[in-house]
Amino acid sequence: MIVPRRVFGANERLNIAAIGSGGKGQVDINGCESQNIMALCDVDPGRAAHMFNRHSKAAKYADFRQMLDKEANHIDAVTVSTPDHTHATAAAMAIRLGKHVYCQKPLTHSVFEARVLTELARKHKVATQMGNQGHSNPDSRRYVELVQAGVLGDVREVHIWTDRPVWPQGIDRPSDSPPVPKNVNWDLWLGPAPERPYHPAYHPFKWRGFWDFGTGAVGDMGCHNSDMAFWALNLRDPGTLEAVSSGINNETAPNWSIITSHFPQQGKRKPVKVVWYDGGKKPDPALAKKKDLPGNGSILIGTKDTLYIPMYWGKGTFLSGATEEDHKNVPETIEKPTDFNQNHYDEWIEACKGGKPAWSNFDYAGPMTEAMLLGLVALRSGKKIEWNAKKMRLKNAPEANRFIHNEYRKGWVL
Repeated sequence: MIVPRRVFGANERLNIAAIGSGGKGQVDINGCESQNIMALCDVDPGRAAHMFNRHSKAAKYADFRQMLDKEANHIDAVTVSTPDHTHATAAAMAIRLGKHVYCQKPLTHSVFEARVLTELARKHKVATQMGNQGHSNPDSRRYVELVQAGVLGDVREVHIWTDRPVWPQGIDRPSDSPPVPKNVNWDLWLGPAPERPYHPAYHPFKWRGFWDFGTGAVGDMGCHNSDMAFWALNLRDPGTLEAVSSGINNETAPNWSIITSHFPQQGKRKPVKVVWYDGGKKPDPALAKKKDLPGNGSILIGTKDTLYIPMYWGKGTFLSGATEEDHKNVPETIEKPTDFNQNHYDEWIEACKGGKPAWSNFDYAGPMTEAMLLGLVALRSGKKIEWNAKKMRLKNAPEANRFIHNEYRKGWVL
C-alpha cells in the first residue's frame, strides 16, 4: 500500500514513528520531540521503558514491520536507530510506504544496501537524513566552503583516524548460550542476520565488532571523522582499496586496521588517496607538525596548505599559520547553526515538510557509506581490490563479491 504524503501548513507537526527507542533511539526521539511522536518500536521494551513511559500515548510495538503496516495511514516519517544490520530493511520498508526517513550512521550494513536506499529515496521522493551530526557543525561547514574554494590548493592526500574500537574485536563467537533476558525478543533482534543463540556479547552494545551485526570502527566513526573530507572533496566511488590489519577472522573485525582508498579524478578535483586508521593506529604526527596526535582527527594535505582537525569534527588549524579571518572573502553558501546537534534533526524535519533537502540526505550519505564499507570488503578479502561502481562488482576479486551484500534470513527482505 502506498500512502500519499501530506502537504503541511506552516505550523503543522509531523507524525513520527521510532524504530529503536532505547539507547541511541532515545537520543533520536528527543531530537524530534518538537513533532508528534505517534508510535514507538523496540525489541527490548525494558531498555526502552523510559521512552515508552515518556510517550505513554504512543502506540508500542516490538516488530517494526507490524508497526509500519498498522500505522501507515497515521505517520509521516520514521527514525531508524537500530544496530547496523537492520537499518536497511527498516528504512526500505518505510520509504516504499512513502515515509520520510532519518537513519542512524552508518546508513547500512552492506555496500549493496547503501545503493538500494539511495535509489529508493530518490525514486519515492522522500526526505532523508543520516545521523552524522557533525555534518551540521558550523566549523566543519566553513572548512567545506574553504576547501572547495581552493584555499588548500589541490588536495591529493587525506589521513583520518579514530580511537575505536572501544568494544571487543578480534575475537571468536561465544561458545556458551545463556538464557535470553525476559524483555528481549531475540528473534526480532537478529532480524535479517543468520540465526544464532543469544549472548550478552552482542546485545545491547558489543554487537558492533561482529560482522553479522556491525561494521566495526569504520562504520561507527567513519561517518563522523571522514565526513568533512568526503563532503569538501566530493569523494565517492573509489577505484581501488587495500588494507592491513591485526588479523582477520570470520566473526569479528580486527583489533586495528589501516585502509587505503584511491579516488579517481572527478571534474576539476584531482585523484585523492585517503588513508583510514583505527584501533590505536595513527598517521605520522609530522604531517600535522605535531609530536603526537589525539585519539581522533583528520589531516587534508593540499598543494598550498594543510588542514588539521584534532577531533571528529569542528575547529582545526591551517599549518601555514593562516586563519579563517584570512579567508573571510570566501563566500558562505552553507547555513551555520549554533546548536548543530539539534539542527541535524531540524533540517530533516523541515525537509519532510517540503523545505529544501537536508545536507546529509541519502544522495550524499549513500555513496559515502558505500565508499567506507568497501574498505571493509578490502579488509576481509585480504587483497587490493578494484571496484566497478556502475556494475557494483569487484573487477579482480570475484570471490570477495560475497561481502558486497549479505543474505537475509527467511522472512526479511530489503
